[in-house]
Amino acid sequence: MTDYRIEKDSLGEFKVPANAWYGIQTARAVENFPISGRRADLDFIRSHVRIKLAAAVANCQPGWLDEVRRDAIVRACQRILAGEFLDEFVVDRFQAGAGTSHNMNSNEVIANIANVELGGERGQYAPIHPNDHVNMGQSTNDTIPTAIRLALLDKLPRLTDAVSAMARVCDDIAQREVDTVKSARTHLQDAVPTTIGHEFAAYAFTLRRCGDNLARARSRLCDIGLGGSAAGTGLNTSPDYAVRVAQELARLTGEPIVASNPVAQMQSMLDLADLSGAIRALALELTRMANDLRLLASGPRTGLGEITLPPVQPGSSIMPGKVNPVMFEMLNQVCYQVLGQDAAVAYMVQAGQLELNVMMPALGSALFDAMDWLTHAVVAATDKNLRGLVVNRERCGAFIHNSVGLATLLNPAIGYMRAAEIAKESEASGKPVREVVAAHGIMAASAFDALVLAAARGAPGRD
Repeated sequence: MTDYRIEKDSLGEFKVPANAWYGIQTARAVENFPISGRRADLDFIRSHVRIKLAAAVANCQPGWLDEVRRDAIVRACQRILAGEFLDEFVVDRFQAGAGTSHNMNSNEVIANIANVELGGERGQYAPIHPNDHVNMGQSTNDTIPTAIRLALLDKLPRLTDAVSAMARVCDDIAQREVDTVKSARTHLQDAVPTTIGHEFAAYAFTLRRCGDNLARARSRLCDIGLGGSAAGTGLNTSPDYAVRVAQELARLTGEPIVASNPVAQMQSMLDLADLSGAIRALALELTRMANDLRLLASGPRTGLGEITLPPVQPGSSIMPGKVNPVMFEMLNQVCYQVLGQDAAVAYMVQAGQLELNVMMPALGSALFDAMDWLTHAVVAATDKNLRGLVVNRERCGAFIHNSVGLATLLNPAIGYMRAAEIAKESEASGKPVREVVAAHGIMAASAFDALVLAAARGAPGRD
C-alpha cells in the first residue's frame, strides 16, 4: 500500500499524502512554499471556514446548492469549528498572492470531510467538489480579505480586555498611593512634587485612550467585500447572495456584518491600516510605560528604587541575588516587534494594484501576530508584575526632600530669582530646601512640608 494518492488538476497529476484531508492544490502549495514553517493563524482558519459555511447556506436559498450538499458542507465546517481537522491547514503563511493556496486548502478539506460522510472517498470530490460547491459564488479575492477582517474581530476584544485590565491595575495603584509624594522628573532632572497616584492615574488614562482607539476600528472591520467574487464584480454569484451571506455571517459571529462596496474592499486595506495605527500607538505607549517602570525600579541600592517589582526569576547567571525587571523587558521587546509588523503592514497596504491587493496573506499574518503578541505580553506583564508592584514610600520621601526642584514652590512668595538662590544654596550645601527656607525665615519647615503636599496633590479633579 502506498503512502500517497494521485490527484489531478489543470496542471496534471500530483502526489497527495494518502491520509491527508486536503488535496492536490494544497499539496502543490506545501511543496512550493517551504518558507517560514508557520501555518495559518487559528482565528483566520476558523473565520475562513465560517465563510464557507455561510456561503453554503446562502447558496441553498435560491436553489443553486441542493440541501444534501449544503448540509454536508455545513456539518464539515461545524466539525472544523469544533476543533477537528485543524492540523490539515498546512499551507505556509507566505504563499501565493492574495491567498489562493489557503482558499483551496479550506475548499479541499471541507469537500473531503463532506464526501467521506456521504460515503465517498478522499480525493474523489464527488458528490461535492472543492471549486464547484464549497467555493460556489466565491473567489480568493473576496474570501481572504473577509476572513482577515473576521479574524481581527475575534482578536480585538482579547487585546482591548488586556489593555483594560492593565488600566484597572494602574487605577488601583493610583488610588492606593494618592498621597505618596515623590519628585517629578523632567529632562531626567529633579522637578516639582507629584505623587505616585498621579503617575499611575496618567498611565491608566492613556491606556484607556489606547483601548478606545482600538475599539473604533471595529465598525470598519464589519464592512466586508464578500459577494464581490472576482475583482468585486459579483461574477457567478446568485441573486442577492452578498446580502444573504452577510446576514448569515452576522448570525454566526454575532457581529453587525454588512457588505457595501466589494470593489473597494478588495482594492483597499484602509481599515487594516487604521487598526495597525491603533496597535502602533498602543505599542508606543506601552514602551514608554515599561521604560518608566524599569527606571523607577532601578537599583535596588544605586538606582531610583521608588518601586519594587515582584521577582519572577533569578536575574543573572553570574551575579548571585540579582533580580531584573524581566516582564517589562519582555514587554519592550514585544512592542519593538509590533512596530516592525506595523511598518510591514504599511508597505503591504500601499502595495495593492488595481482591483486587488495580493499582499493579503502576509498582511493578515502581520496583524495577527501583532495583536496576539501584545495581548499575551500585556496580560503577562500585568499579572506577574504590575499587580504585585510595591511602592517604596520612604525612598520617595527621601528623594523629594532632597530635590532642589522644591524651590519652584517659593516663586509666588519670593519670586523666581530669590527662589533660584535658595535652590543653589540647597544644592551647594546639601541641605534640603525646607531647612534653607527655615534658616532664612521665609517659612517654617512644617509649613513648607504642607506646601509640598498641597503642590503634589494638585488641583481638585486632576486625575
